[in-house]
Amino acid sequence: MAPDRSILLLDPFSGISGDMFLGLMIDLGVDPDRLRRELGKLSLPGWSLDVRREKRRGIEGLRTLVTTAEEQAHRTWPIIRELVAKSSLEAATRDLALRIFRRIAEAEARVHGVDISAVHFHEVGALDSIIDIAGAAIALNHLGRPRVFCRPLPLFRGSVSCAHGSFPLPAPATLEILKGTPLTDSPLSCELVTPTGAAIAVEIADFSPPPDFMPNRIGYGVGCRDLAEQPNLLRGILGESYAAVPENDRVTVLETDLDDVNPEWLGPLMDHLLEEGSLDVSYTPLQMKKGRPGTRITVLAPPQHAARLGRILLLETSAIGVRFHEAGRWKLERETRLLATALGEAQIKLIFDGGKLLRVTPEYESCRLLAQQTGMPLPEIYRIVAAEADKRFFPE
Repeated sequence: MAPDRSILLLDPFSGISGDMFLGLMIDLGVDPDRLRRELGKLSLPGWSLDVRREKRRGIEGLRTLVTTAEEQAHRTWPIIRELVAKSSLEAATRDLALRIFRRIAEAEARVHGVDISAVHFHEVGALDSIIDIAGAAIALNHLGRPRVFCRPLPLFRGSVSCAHGSFPLPAPATLEILKGTPLTDSPLSCELVTPTGAAIAVEIADFSPPPDFMPNRIGYGVGCRDLAEQPNLLRGILGESYAAVPENDRVTVLETDLDDVNPEWLGPLMDHLLEEGSLDVSYTPLQMKKGRPGTRITVLAPPQHAARLGRILLLETSAIGVRFHEAGRWKLERETRLLATALGEAQIKLIFDGGKLLRVTPEYESCRLLAQQTGMPLPEIYRIVAAEADKRFFPE
C-alpha cells in the first residue's frame, strides 16, 4: 500500500530545547541556508546561525549555535507578537511561531500572576530564543508539516539560575507548559527540558503512539552539554504512514448541569471560556429534578487548560461541582490562511484528509468584520469569500 503522509516521531530521551530541535530539523534535511534566508524575514539584525556536526557519547548529530550582538533583551509578548505578525514569513509559519510564543507567555503569566500583555520574556525574549522558535516553525513548514508524535518527556531534578533567582527544576514556567503532558522520571540533575523546548513539543506534537509507519530518515539534534550518563541528543525519526489514519489528540470534557443559573450570565460566560482557551462551549436544555428546566454546560478543553476553565465554571455560574473526563478525538487536518478578495483580506480555513484538500470554509470573525466595514449582509460576505476560495483552491 502506498504511504499516506509524513510522520515525525520525536524521541526526547535526553530532553528537548530549542537549539536541539533546530539541529534535529537540519539533520533531517532542512537546508540551513534556506533557513537563514527565511529567518531574515523577521527583520532582526545582529545574529548569525552556525551549524556544526558534533558527537555526544560517540553518536554524531547536528548542533546549532545562535550568536548575537545584543545583550539579553527582555521583550514583552506584545512586542514579539508584532515582530512575528508583521514579518513576511508564510502565514502557516507565522501562526505556528505565534502559538509557541503564546504558550510560553500564558505559562509565565500564570507563574507570576500578571496579565499576559505584561509578561516580560527573559531568557525566551532574547534574540537567540526568538531565532530558535521561529526557526522551528520554518523548519517544520519546510519538511512539509508532518504529523508529529512525541514520546514522554523526562522529569528531571536539580536547580536552575534565571532572571528571578534560583529555582528548582523543572523551572516553574516549564512545568506550567507541561501540564497535561505525559512525563517519565529521570534521575539526572540538570535541565533537560527548557521552556522553549517544552512549548515546541507541546504545541506541535501528539503524545499518543503514532500509527504504523516506515522510517525513511533518522536525525539527531545535539545539546550543549556533554552528559556523562547518556548522549545529550534529541532523536527524530521521519517516515511515512501506510494508511489514511485521521489525526487524533486528547481533550478534557467539562460538564455541569444547572437548574438555577441566570440565563443572562451564559452569553458572557461562553465568551470568557473561549477567550481562555476552550476549544468549544455548548448549552443543552435539560429536564431536571422536580420538573425544573435546566441547562447543561459542556466545555471541550485542552488538558493543560482544563483546571483553569473548570474554575471559571465554578466562579461564574451557580455550579458547586464540575464533572470532567479525558476523551480521544479524531480530527481532520486544518490550516488557517488569509485570502485576498474584492472586499479585502478574509481569513479562511483549509480542511485536509491525508494531505488532500477537502474543503475551504470562511472564518466567522473575519467575515463579520468585512460585513461591518462594507455594510453588506453577513451571508453575502460568506458567499463571496467562499466563491473566491473555491476559485483559488479548486480551479476547474
